[in-house]
Amino acid sequence: MDAKKNTVILGLAFVILLGLSYAENQFFFTILGDVLQNQFLAVGMLFLHNVLVVSMILIGMTFYVNLVVFNFFKREKHADVVISHPGIFAAVFACMIVFLSILRGATLINGGVTLETLPLILLVSAPVGIIEGYGIYLTIKKTLSRTMTMKALAYIYGVFLLASVVEVGFIHLLTTFAT
Repeated sequence: MDAKKNTVILGLAFVILLGLSYAENQFFFTILGDVLQNQFLAVGMLFLHNVLVVSMILIGMTFYVNLVVFNFFKREKHADVVISHPGIFAAVFACMIVFLSILRGATLINGGVTLETLPLILLVSAPVGIIEGYGIYLTIKKTLSRTMTMKALAYIYGVFLLASVVEVGFIHLLTTFAT
């Protein structure tokens, strides 16, 4: 198959997997309370969820890179600006995803986010957010700069395993001290 057909197939796969990831996300957050009762299961489930998220980012960014590299944006003047500055885009995107993830988690736990509790939520979420943000940053930067290798992907998944362990540890500590 030629490169343009592969790009179209990758785009279709991305759209289908995006729909499936939405369903997984809904299911994941409905069972999260029960899963957190068992620490080993919680680490495994959080890791699996994070791997799915970062894999979706990887597929989406690969699709975008292929669109630009194979000149799908013929009339677009600045289509390669993201690929030209992968570090800046990766940092902004990672911060945005981590912040939205923290807000989503706070909404699930408290039913909403108030300005009074937001600093505390951000402070408690900071260590996990930093680790996950680093993993997202690496994924995007390596994908956009076209330097992703199997070794780098294994390292990134290791970062998310560490984040899962830290997150479950923090949840356990918070629930222990809250009671």
